Amino acid sequence: MGKYVPIALTIAGSDSGGGAGVEADLKTFATLGVYGVVAITSVTAQNTYEIRAIHDIPPDIVRKQIEAVVDDMGVDAAKTGMLSNSEIIKVVTDVVKRYSFPLVVDPVLRAKSGVELLRPTAIDDLRKYLIPLATVVTPNINEAERLTSIDIRGVDDMKEAAKYLVDVLGAKAAVIKGGHLGGDYAIDVIYYDGVFKEVKTPKISGCTHGTGCVFSAAITAELAKGEGVIRAIIKAKEFVTKAIEWGVKLGKGYCPVNPIAWLEIPAQKYKVLEDLRKAIELLESNSDLVLNYVPEVQMNLVMALPKKYAKDLKDVAGVLGRIVRYGDRIKAVGPPTFGASRHLAKAVLKLMEYHPEVRAAVNIRYSEEVIEVAKRLGYKVSYYDRREEPEEVKRVEGATIPWGIEVALRRINYEAPDIIYHLGDWGKEPMINVFGRDALDAVSKLLRMLKELKK
Repeated sequence: MGKYVPIALTIAGSDSGGGAGVEADLKTFATLGVYGVVAITSVTAQNTYEIRAIHDIPPDIVRKQIEAVVDDMGVDAAKTGMLSNSEIIKVVTDVVKRYSFPLVVDPVLRAKSGVELLRPTAIDDLRKYLIPLATVVTPNINEAERLTSIDIRGVDDMKEAAKYLVDVLGAKAAVIKGGHLGGDYAIDVIYYDGVFKEVKTPKISGCTHGTGCVFSAAITAELAKGEGVIRAIIKAKEFVTKAIEWGVKLGKGYCPVNPIAWLEIPAQKYKVLEDLRKAIELLESNSDLVLNYVPEVQMNLVMALPKKYAKDLKDVAGVLGRIVRYGDRIKAVGPPTFGASRHLAKAVLKLMEYHPEVRAAVNIRYSEEVIEVAKRLGYKVSYYDRREEPEEVKRVEGATIPWGIEVALRRINYEAPDIIYHLGDWGKEPMINVFGRDALDAVSKLLRMLKELKK
């Protein structure tokens, strides 16, 4: 019976904080569709800002972990991370030679906190024994300098170091990660098959704990799936860039990258669009209730991605073309689409700064009766007066709605509102915004009020 999923092995240390090491590797493997297996070399007691203790696993146990998984399931590609000492390096070298699977060597020498993760006396053994077996070796600039004794100040120096790792030390391919160089771009230099290639992406300010682990694990996953070396590195660069951009902002030190973002963002987008489709159907099926409350500027219904992924308007989905009167019914002009709303999306994004769980809204024309029913039903209601908008806010394009939401929240001591309304201004139609945890929740609140009003 053939394997239905590629298998990737990580030979590395365990990070109790979950941001690097085998924990980051396994997240990356799973996200990229390969089955991850492990051989733990060291157990570390660490968090985002320090390593408190390191316990090395006996080399023979490292060997037996690798043999156990390879003998049973086979391994399509493997990577090394923290190896800690010469004895572990030699054991890993012996096993890799015996099984001959593609190997990515991430030469983990030092943690961001400055703690040495490979004993300085073992660096020569890494050069001598393991790097010659590497399909790809992935040092950052500091690691490349220590491995090659080349002073790296720019791309030309990176090329020289990459060539040394291949032509002198014996790796099949090398990629020098240039994130530590100055400038606006992160430039990685690849040397493979006698040819240099540069991979350049804009630098992103974000979380960085685990970047090297995730990058090398992503290369390993792609090799396990049968991808070629260059394409595997390019895919890994794209993958780790997204992981940095959407890092998990926690801890007191270097917050961890987020490899799950690669899968979670598309999954969350799908869920948002599905929720909006169901909510639109519910609205349209209750046209008799809603029709008379469609404002002159038409209706919209919006829902944002979860707070950690909702940065701007493109992260909020709404109805393309809005919801309009259509004879004696209401109808969505277009499908739910991300970036389709400006005004209502701004209101949701501002509210999420204080209440991240409130991710959706629907608007209707202003009605005193609706406001009274809302209060009678126990909904939390607030408002803002556009006539009170400061001149400095008016002068900034798009600042009115965030200002208004802030004012409305202040009136109710920043509790989560169900409704925020305003009475308009010169050329501005009065409006009621109904908020909910998701689109169905917002529409359900609206329909409950309109049904109560109809009684």
